[in-house]
Parts: sequence; C-alpha cells; structure tokens
Amino acid sequence: MKRLFSTAAVILSAALTLTACGGGGDPLTSASASPAGSGSASAAGGKVVVGSANFPENVLLAEIYAQALEAKGVQVEKKLNIGSREVLFDQAKSGGLTVLPEYIGSLLAFVDKTTTVKTKDDVVAGLKEKLPAELEVLDPAAAEDNNSLTVTKATATKDGLTTIEDLVKVAKGYTIGGPPEFQSRQEKNFKDTYGLEFKEWKKTGDATADAIKDGTVQVGNVFTTDPKIVLNDLVSLKDTKNAFAADNIVPLVNKAGVNDTVKTTLNAVSAKLDTAGLLALMKRVAIDKDDASTVAKDWLTQNSLL
Repeated sequence: MKRLFSTAAVILSAALTLTACGGGGDPLTSASASPAGSGSASAAGGKVVVGSANFPENVLLAEIYAQALEAKGVQVEKKLNIGSREVLFDQAKSGGLTVLPEYIGSLLAFVDKTTTVKTKDDVVAGLKEKLPAELEVLDPAAAEDNNSLTVTKATATKDGLTTIEDLVKVAKGYTIGGPPEFQSRQEKNFKDTYGLEFKEWKKTGDATADAIKDGTVQVGNVFTTDPKIVLNDLVSLKDTKNAFAADNIVPLVNKAGVNDTVKTTLNAVSAKLDTAGLLALMKRVAIDKDDASTVAKDWLTQNSLL
C-alpha cells in the first residue's frame, strides 16, 4: 500500500506498515512478530490491558479503546506495537492482553481455516462458534479495513461506476492491478461473483494506488482505510455481492478480564466508528504525522465519548 510518488507519499511509505494490499489480504499479516507481555489480566483488580499490532491503524484503534475506557474510570494499561496476530491472539487467550482491535473476516480465517462465509452476520456467527472459550468479540463497527476494487474519481464519473457490479460493462477494456498473488486468488472469484473479466492483470504490489492514479491500471486492489484513497482522490467501489469477506473492526476481549462497563464502553465506540471516519483519522496519523493519542482523543471528544 506504500507508494513513492510524491513527498507526502514518501512520508506515508516510511510510516505505513498499516496494511498490505492483499489479494484477499489481512490487515495484520504485515505486522511482524515480537514478544508481548505475559501473565494474566487482573480482572479482580479491574485493570484492563489494551494491546495492538505494530502498525499505525491498529495502534490508533487501541488508543481509542484505551482512552474511552479511562474516561469511564477503568484502570487501563496499554501494550502497543506488539506484533502479529499469532502473538496477539495467544496473549489475549492467556489473559496477558484483555482487549484488542481486530478484523472479523481475517480473525475468522485465522481460527477456522476452512471458512467460506463472507457477510458480516455470517462471519460474526462463525466467530461465536469457533473462538476459544476464553475469548469473545463484542459489537463490530461499521468501519472496515477491507480489500476493495478502487478507481479514480474521474474514471468513476466517466464510466458511471459506484459498485463492483458496474465494472461488468467496462472490465474487458480495463487493466487491473494488485499484489503478486491477487490474480491467482481473485480472478475466479470475480468471474463467479460478478461475471468480471479484465483485459489484463498487472502486479502493481505496494504501488497500486499510484498505478491507478497515473493510469497504469484503471482499477486496483486497495485497502479501504488506505490514506492514499484520499491523497490520490480515488473511489472504492461498493462490493454489493460480497466478493470480499467482511472485515469490520471489532473489539476482541478476554472474557475473564472485562465487565459490563468495559463491554458497554467498547460497543459505544464501535457504534460511532465508520470507514470514512477511520480513513480521515488515518490521514492525520499517516500523512499529517499527528500523534495517535491526540487523534484518538479528538475523535472521542467529537463523538461525545469522553
């Protein structure tokens, strides 16, 4: 997802291990593993340990969770920039971490390698069935950090594109870009789901958003919270038939470490968080270089959660 097209993009590239534009990708796969704290959460003492993966979006979400909980009088310890899901998940299961920002579709694929469900409701139902007894997900937000097919605003206007289904009328004249594995993972999926056939597939990798902007490709695979969508004036087409599994952001919690106050507070955060809002927050963090804790506080204040 990182690009090298302008000064702002260079800054973004250096800062963003945010997400990697994956062919059916996973926001946490770009986070490298590093040791997390051990031990169990002190539920009896009321302390909640909020953790995060080591990329800016996940850190920001953890800051939002932590500050919202502190505003309700909850004792919070933050353990941010820990590492990948493999590390985080085990720590949450053991109680070393109490609360984590997660992504429903990617989390379900992690705990159930055979899953084929795609809608938000089905994914959440799958998580309730497949998560270990120690863990549960709370209410998912409307916000998603999901795969998308994205075009320039000019292309969307010229060809009347608002949904992926709209591509059917123009796809055979379009070149599509994405990471190296994108075609092998998604070509059949797009044909089966939408009847899409593209003129050419290009391996644009981390440069996909810029390849869309400069016309190297007409459509490409970009994560929906990539700030380059704003920076490059791009439009992500609506996935009305769920070609990509839902990846709504959700608090993952250790059941023994949370009480009703924690759950209610985190659900209130999820109720206010949408993709457009998160995209704007990530522009501040990744491009404007604002501190994540300040951005989190501003958002919570604006949404009457502090």
